[in-house]
Amino acid sequence: MKTTIQINENTLELLRNVRDNTNSNSYDDVINKIIIKSLNKESLFGYLGKKNKKEILKELRDKSDRF
Repeated sequence: MKTTIQINENTLELLRNVRDNTNSNSYDDVINKIIIKSLNKESLFGYLGKKNKKEILKELRDKSDRF
């Protein structure tokens, strides 16, 4: 099913750039790629490295919190 949507000139230019840079065949492909990418967010597991909980919490505290 085909449909028409209204977008502004800036959005159209962005879609064209993404289409050309990703070798997509259509704007529909571009929009689908963007949506799928946004839904597949990567996990932040391991972001803090291999520190233990005590080290991580120590670095999060402000000096004014310490007694």
